Amino acid sequence: MLQENQLYEENLAESDDLYEHVRIVVDKGQALLRLDKFLMDRLPNVTRNKLQNAIRSESIRVNNEPAKVSYKVKPNDIITVTLPDPPRDTDIVPENIPLNIIYEDDDLLLVNKEAGMVVHPAYSNWTGTLVNALTYHLQNLPTGRNGEGRPGLVHRIDKDTSGLLVIAKTEYAMSYLARQFFDHSIERTYYALIWGVPKESKGTIRGHIGRSLKDRKIMAVYPDGEQGKSAITHYKVLQSFEYVTLVKCNLETGRTHQIRAHFRFIGHPLFGDPTYGGDKQVYGQKTGSLKAFIENTLDLMPRQALHAKSLGFRHPTTKQQMQFDSDLPEDFKIVLDRWQKLIDSK
Repeated sequence: MLQENQLYEENLAESDDLYEHVRIVVDKGQALLRLDKFLMDRLPNVTRNKLQNAIRSESIRVNNEPAKVSYKVKPNDIITVTLPDPPRDTDIVPENIPLNIIYEDDDLLLVNKEAGMVVHPAYSNWTGTLVNALTYHLQNLPTGRNGEGRPGLVHRIDKDTSGLLVIAKTEYAMSYLARQFFDHSIERTYYALIWGVPKESKGTIRGHIGRSLKDRKIMAVYPDGEQGKSAITHYKVLQSFEYVTLVKCNLETGRTHQIRAHFRFIGHPLFGDPTYGGDKQVYGQKTGSLKAFIENTLDLMPRQALHAKSLGFRHPTTKQQMQFDSDLPEDFKIVLDRWQKLIDSK
Protein backbone atom coordinates (compact mmCIF):
# COMPACT_ATOMS: atom_id res chain seq x y z
CA MET A 1 0.00 0.00 0.00
CA LEU A 2 1.29 3.49 -0.84
CA GLN A 3 2.21 5.75 2.03
CA GLU A 4 0.01 8.82 2.49
CA ASN A 5 2.80 11.22 1.55
CA GLN A 6 3.56 9.19 -1.55
CA LEU A 7 -0.03 9.49 -2.69
CA TYR A 8 0.15 13.24 -2.05
CA GLU A 9 3.36 13.59 -4.06
CA GLU A 10 1.98 11.53 -6.93
CA ASN A 11 -0.99 13.88 -7.23
CA LEU A 12 0.41 17.39 -6.87
CA ALA A 13 -2.11 19.07 -9.11
CA GLU A 14 -4.35 22.04 -9.49
CA SER A 15 -7.04 21.16 -6.99
CA ASP A 16 -10.01 22.62 -5.13
CA ASP A 17 -9.35 19.84 -2.62
CA LEU A 18 -6.71 22.07 -1.02
CA TYR A 19 -9.44 23.64 1.06
CA GLU A 20 -10.99 22.57 4.33
CA HIS A 21 -14.68 23.36 4.29
CA VAL A 22 -16.30 23.27 7.72
CA ARG A 23 -20.04 23.69 8.25
CA ILE A 24 -21.29 24.46 11.74
CA VAL A 25 -24.96 24.68 12.75
CA VAL A 26 -25.10 26.70 15.96
CA ASP A 27 -26.86 25.02 18.86
CA LYS A 28 -30.31 26.26 19.85
CA GLY A 29 -29.07 27.09 23.34
CA GLN A 30 -26.00 29.09 22.23
CA ALA A 31 -25.52 32.42 24.03
CA LEU A 32 -24.54 35.48 21.97
CA LEU A 33 -20.77 35.35 21.31
CA ARG A 34 -18.34 37.11 18.97
CA LEU A 35 -17.75 35.12 15.80
CA ASP A 36 -13.96 34.82 16.22
CA LYS A 37 -14.28 33.70 19.85
CA PHE A 38 -16.97 31.18 18.93
CA LEU A 39 -14.77 29.64 16.23
CA MET A 40 -11.64 29.60 18.42
CA ASP A 41 -13.38 27.04 20.63
CA ARG A 42 -14.38 24.85 17.69
CA LEU A 43 -11.25 25.12 15.55
CA PRO A 44 -8.49 24.66 18.13
CA ASN A 45 -5.66 24.33 15.58
CA VAL A 46 -6.40 27.68 13.93
CA THR A 47 -4.91 30.88 15.35
CA ARG A 48 -7.09 33.91 16.07
CA ASN A 49 -5.08 35.93 13.54
CA LYS A 50 -5.82 33.38 10.81
CA LEU A 51 -9.49 33.35 11.73
CA GLN A 52 -9.74 37.13 11.66
CA ASN A 53 -8.04 37.28 8.26
CA ALA A 54 -10.38 34.58 6.97
CA ILE A 55 -13.39 36.58 8.20
CA ARG A 56 -12.10 39.77 6.56
CA SER A 57 -11.53 37.95 3.26
CA GLU A 58 -15.08 36.51 3.38
CA SER A 59 -13.75 32.97 3.71
CA ILE A 60 -16.00 32.60 6.75
CA ARG A 61 -19.69 33.22 6.24
CA VAL A 62 -22.78 33.19 8.40
CA ASN A 63 -26.02 32.09 6.78
CA ASN A 64 -24.25 32.33 3.42
CA GLU A 65 -23.43 36.01 3.95
CA PRO A 66 -20.09 37.68 4.81
CA ALA A 67 -19.85 38.56 8.49
CA LYS A 68 -17.68 40.88 10.57
CA VAL A 69 -15.36 39.71 13.33
CA SER A 70 -17.64 41.43 15.83
CA TYR A 71 -20.74 39.59 14.61
CA LYS A 72 -22.56 37.93 17.50
CA VAL A 73 -23.27 34.28 16.80
CA LYS A 74 -26.93 33.38 17.45
CA PRO A 75 -28.78 30.08 17.84
CA ASN A 76 -29.39 28.22 14.56
CA ASP A 77 -26.84 30.27 12.61
CA ILE A 78 -25.09 28.28 9.88
CA ILE A 79 -21.38 29.06 9.70
CA THR A 80 -19.16 27.90 6.82
CA VAL A 81 -15.37 28.06 7.02
CA THR A 82 -12.96 27.78 4.09
CA LEU A 83 -9.27 27.55 4.97
CA PRO A 84 -6.17 26.21 3.19
CA ASP A 85 -5.55 22.63 4.29
CA PRO A 86 -1.82 21.83 4.45
CA PRO A 87 -0.09 18.47 4.10
CA ARG A 88 1.34 16.82 7.21
CA ASP A 89 5.05 17.30 6.66
CA THR A 90 6.38 20.46 8.30
CA ASP A 91 10.15 20.76 7.84
CA ILE A 92 10.83 22.93 4.80
CA VAL A 93 14.46 23.74 4.04
CA PRO A 94 15.08 27.09 2.29
CA GLU A 95 16.98 26.61 -0.97
CA ASN A 96 18.47 29.23 -3.28
CA ILE A 97 16.70 28.02 -6.43
CA PRO A 98 16.12 30.54 -9.24
CA LEU A 99 12.47 31.43 -9.80
CA ASN A 100 10.86 32.93 -12.88
CA ILE A 101 8.85 35.65 -11.12
CA ILE A 102 6.68 37.59 -13.56
CA TYR A 103 4.96 39.86 -11.02
CA GLU A 104 5.38 40.73 -7.35
CA ASP A 105 3.93 43.26 -4.91
CA ASP A 106 3.40 43.44 -1.14
CA ASP A 107 0.54 40.94 -1.22
CA LEU A 108 1.43 38.29 -3.78
CA LEU A 109 3.72 37.10 -6.51
CA LEU A 110 3.25 35.20 -9.78
CA VAL A 111 5.67 32.43 -10.70
CA ASN A 112 6.02 30.76 -14.09
CA LYS A 113 6.98 27.25 -12.97
CA GLU A 114 9.21 25.10 -15.14
CA ALA A 115 8.21 21.54 -15.95
CA GLY A 116 10.00 19.06 -13.71
CA MET A 117 9.74 21.13 -10.51
CA VAL A 118 7.61 19.63 -7.75
CA VAL A 119 5.47 22.23 -6.00
CA HIS A 120 5.73 20.99 -2.41
CA PRO A 121 8.15 18.72 -0.51
CA ALA A 122 6.76 15.23 -0.05
CA TYR A 123 7.72 11.59 -0.20
CA SER A 124 10.79 11.15 -2.49
CA ASN A 125 10.92 14.92 -3.21
CA TRP A 126 12.05 16.66 -0.03
CA THR A 127 14.29 19.22 -1.76
CA GLY A 128 14.39 21.22 -4.96
CA THR A 129 10.70 22.12 -4.84
CA LEU A 130 8.93 25.40 -5.50
CA VAL A 131 8.16 25.80 -1.81
CA ASN A 132 11.84 25.30 -0.89
CA ALA A 133 12.65 28.12 -3.32
CA LEU A 134 9.85 30.35 -2.00
CA THR A 135 10.95 29.82 1.59
CA TYR A 136 14.36 31.14 0.61
CA HIS A 137 13.03 33.99 -1.54
CA LEU A 138 10.50 35.34 0.96
CA GLN A 139 10.49 35.69 4.72
CA ASN A 140 7.45 35.24 6.97
CA LEU A 141 5.22 33.75 4.33
CA PRO A 142 1.76 32.72 5.52
CA THR A 143 1.58 29.02 6.28
CA GLY A 144 -0.98 26.38 6.93
CA ARG A 145 -2.66 25.73 10.25
CA ASN A 146 -0.49 25.82 13.35
CA GLY A 147 2.58 27.02 11.42
CA GLU A 148 2.63 23.98 9.14
CA GLY A 149 2.40 23.36 5.46
CA ARG A 150 2.76 25.27 2.22
CA PRO A 151 4.23 28.77 2.52
CA GLY A 152 1.86 31.04 0.62
CA LEU A 153 0.52 28.29 -1.62
CA VAL A 154 -3.17 28.46 -2.54
CA HIS A 155 -3.16 26.14 -5.58
CA ARG A 156 -0.88 23.65 -7.33
CA ILE A 157 0.01 22.24 -10.72
CA ASP A 158 1.61 18.89 -11.49
CA LYS A 159 5.37 18.37 -11.37
CA ASP A 160 5.62 17.98 -15.15
CA THR A 161 3.11 20.69 -15.99
CA SER A 162 4.58 24.14 -16.62
CA GLY A 163 2.98 27.51 -16.07
CA LEU A 164 1.56 30.12 -13.75
CA LEU A 165 1.05 29.91 -10.00
CA VAL A 166 -0.05 32.72 -7.67
CA ILE A 167 1.62 32.85 -4.24
CA ALA A 168 0.23 34.76 -1.26
CA LYS A 169 2.65 36.82 0.85
CA THR A 170 0.29 37.69 3.71
CA GLU A 171 -2.26 35.78 5.76
CA TYR A 172 -5.04 38.01 4.44
CA ALA A 173 -3.99 37.54 0.80
CA MET A 174 -3.87 33.79 1.33
CA SER A 175 -7.41 33.69 2.70
CA TYR A 176 -8.72 36.09 0.04
CA LEU A 177 -7.24 34.10 -2.84
CA ALA A 178 -8.25 30.77 -1.31
CA ARG A 179 -11.85 31.91 -1.24
CA GLN A 180 -11.76 32.69 -4.97
CA PHE A 181 -10.39 29.25 -5.77
CA PHE A 182 -13.04 27.63 -3.61
CA ASP A 183 -15.79 29.68 -5.28
CA HIS A 184 -14.39 28.84 -8.76
CA SER A 185 -14.14 32.56 -9.59
CA ILE A 186 -10.46 32.26 -10.58
CA GLU A 187 -9.90 32.29 -14.35
CA ARG A 188 -7.52 29.47 -15.33
CA THR A 189 -6.54 28.77 -18.92
CA TYR A 190 -4.35 25.85 -19.98
CA TYR A 191 -2.91 24.89 -23.35
CA ALA A 192 -2.73 21.16 -24.02
CA LEU A 193 -1.61 19.09 -26.98
CA ILE A 194 -3.86 16.05 -27.22
CA TRP A 195 -3.81 12.95 -29.37
CA GLY A 196 -6.31 12.92 -32.23
CA VAL A 197 -8.92 15.49 -33.23
CA PRO A 198 -12.08 15.97 -31.13
CA LYS A 199 -15.37 15.62 -33.00
CA GLU A 200 -16.44 19.06 -31.84
CA SER A 201 -14.29 22.19 -32.17
CA LYS A 202 -15.37 23.25 -28.70
CA GLY A 203 -17.14 21.53 -25.88
CA THR A 204 -17.39 20.67 -22.22
CA ILE A 205 -16.19 17.50 -20.52
CA ARG A 206 -18.13 16.54 -17.41
CA GLY A 207 -17.49 13.63 -15.11
CA HIS A 208 -16.63 13.08 -11.47
CA ILE A 209 -12.94 12.51 -10.83
CA GLY A 210 -11.57 10.26 -8.09
CA ARG A 211 -8.80 7.76 -7.53
CA SER A 212 -8.83 4.80 -9.86
CA LEU A 213 -10.07 1.63 -8.23
CA LYS A 214 -7.46 -0.30 -10.22
CA ASP A 215 -4.47 1.98 -9.63
CA ARG A 216 -4.47 4.39 -6.69
CA LYS A 217 -1.70 6.48 -8.24
CA ILE A 218 -3.90 7.78 -11.03
CA MET A 219 -7.28 9.44 -11.29
CA ALA A 220 -10.32 8.04 -13.08
CA VAL A 221 -13.49 9.63 -14.45
CA TYR A 222 -16.82 8.41 -13.10
CA PRO A 223 -19.46 9.81 -15.49
CA ASP A 224 -22.40 8.74 -13.35
CA GLY A 225 -21.00 10.40 -10.25
CA GLU A 226 -20.79 7.18 -8.25
CA GLN A 227 -17.23 8.04 -7.18
CA GLY A 228 -15.06 11.13 -6.82
CA LYS A 229 -16.01 14.80 -7.06
CA SER A 230 -17.68 16.84 -9.77
CA ALA A 231 -15.26 18.09 -12.44
CA ILE A 232 -15.94 20.34 -15.45
CA THR A 233 -13.46 21.21 -18.21
CA HIS A 234 -14.32 23.54 -21.11
CA TYR A 235 -12.16 23.24 -24.21
CA LYS A 236 -11.71 24.92 -27.60
CA VAL A 237 -9.64 23.63 -30.52
CA LEU A 238 -6.93 26.12 -31.46
CA GLN A 239 -5.16 24.16 -34.18
CA SER A 240 -5.36 20.67 -35.59
CA PHE A 241 -2.31 18.77 -36.88
CA GLU A 242 -4.27 15.74 -38.16
CA TYR A 243 -2.81 13.35 -35.59
CA VAL A 244 -2.69 15.73 -32.62
CA THR A 245 -4.59 18.88 -31.67
CA LEU A 246 -3.72 22.00 -29.69
CA VAL A 247 -6.61 22.89 -27.36
CA LYS A 248 -7.32 25.68 -24.90
CA CYS A 249 -8.87 24.51 -21.63
CA ASN A 250 -10.70 26.53 -19.02
CA LEU A 251 -11.31 24.91 -15.67
CA GLU A 252 -14.63 25.38 -13.95
CA THR A 253 -13.37 23.09 -11.19
CA GLY A 254 -9.83 22.12 -10.28
CA ARG A 255 -9.57 18.44 -9.46
CA THR A 256 -6.35 16.48 -9.28
CA HIS A 257 -5.15 15.63 -12.83
CA GLN A 258 -8.42 17.04 -14.16
CA ILE A 259 -7.39 17.89 -17.73
CA ARG A 260 -5.24 14.77 -18.08
CA ALA A 261 -7.96 12.43 -16.81
CA HIS A 262 -10.80 14.12 -18.71
CA PHE A 263 -9.10 13.95 -22.10
CA ARG A 264 -8.06 10.36 -21.60
CA PHE A 265 -11.68 9.61 -20.75
CA ILE A 266 -12.89 10.95 -24.13
CA GLY A 267 -10.16 9.09 -26.02
CA HIS A 268 -7.68 11.92 -26.47
CA PRO A 269 -4.87 11.58 -23.88
CA LEU A 270 -2.32 14.37 -23.64
CA PHE A 271 0.70 14.04 -25.91
CA GLY A 272 3.66 12.69 -23.93
CA ASP A 273 1.68 11.89 -20.79
CA PRO A 274 3.19 8.66 -19.37
CA THR A 275 0.52 8.30 -16.68
CA TYR A 276 -2.51 8.39 -18.94
CA GLY A 277 -1.24 6.61 -22.06
CA GLY A 278 -0.04 9.56 -24.09
CA ASP A 279 3.67 8.64 -24.17
CA LYS A 280 3.20 6.33 -27.16
CA GLN A 281 1.61 6.70 -30.58
CA VAL A 282 -2.17 6.75 -30.29
CA TYR A 283 -3.29 7.86 -33.77
CA GLY A 284 -1.89 7.36 -37.27
CA GLN A 285 -0.13 4.58 -39.15
CA LYS A 286 2.28 2.84 -36.80
CA THR A 287 4.89 2.02 -39.42
CA GLY A 288 7.38 3.85 -41.60
CA SER A 289 8.29 7.54 -41.48
CA LEU A 290 5.27 8.63 -39.40
CA LYS A 291 6.11 6.14 -36.66
CA ALA A 292 9.74 7.36 -36.60
CA PHE A 293 8.63 11.00 -36.60
CA ILE A 294 6.30 10.47 -33.63
CA GLU A 295 8.90 8.54 -31.63
CA ASN A 296 11.46 11.31 -32.19
CA THR A 297 8.93 14.01 -31.29
CA LEU A 298 7.92 12.23 -28.09
CA ASP A 299 11.60 12.11 -27.12
CA LEU A 300 11.72 15.91 -27.38
CA MET A 301 8.99 16.27 -24.75
CA PRO A 302 9.03 13.33 -22.30
CA ARG A 303 6.20 14.80 -20.23
CA GLN A 304 2.56 15.74 -20.64
CA ALA A 305 2.12 18.63 -23.10
CA LEU A 306 0.26 20.85 -20.64
CA HIS A 307 0.95 24.48 -19.74
CA ALA A 308 -0.93 26.73 -17.28
CA LYS A 309 -0.97 29.70 -19.63
CA SER A 310 -3.09 32.38 -17.98
CA LEU A 311 -4.47 33.27 -14.59
CA GLY A 312 -7.03 35.89 -13.57
CA PHE A 313 -8.20 36.89 -10.09
CA ARG A 314 -9.22 39.80 -7.86
CA HIS A 315 -6.33 41.43 -6.04
CA PRO A 316 -6.63 41.03 -2.24
CA THR A 317 -5.97 44.71 -1.47
CA THR A 318 -7.01 46.75 -4.50
CA LYS A 319 -9.93 44.43 -5.35
CA GLN A 320 -9.09 45.05 -9.02
CA GLN A 321 -9.25 42.18 -11.49
CA MET A 322 -5.75 41.10 -12.51
CA GLN A 323 -4.90 39.06 -15.59
CA PHE A 324 -1.58 37.37 -16.40
CA ASP A 325 -0.42 35.42 -19.43
CA SER A 326 2.70 33.38 -20.17
CA ASP A 327 4.52 32.03 -23.21
CA LEU A 328 4.65 28.35 -23.96
CA PRO A 329 7.91 26.74 -22.80
CA GLU A 330 10.57 25.92 -25.38
CA ASP A 331 9.93 22.16 -25.51
CA PHE A 332 6.24 22.80 -26.19
CA LYS A 333 7.07 25.28 -28.97
CA ILE A 334 9.53 22.88 -30.60
CA VAL A 335 7.00 20.05 -30.64
CA LEU A 336 4.29 22.28 -32.15
CA ASP A 337 6.75 23.49 -34.78
CA ARG A 338 7.63 19.92 -35.76
CA TRP A 339 3.97 18.98 -36.14
CA GLN A 340 3.32 22.11 -38.21
CA LYS A 341 6.20 21.28 -40.56
CA LEU A 342 4.95 17.72 -40.94
CA ILE A 343 1.50 18.93 -41.98
CA ASP A 344 2.94 21.62 -44.29
CA SER A 345 5.09 19.01 -46.04
CA LYS A 346 2.08 16.96 -47.14
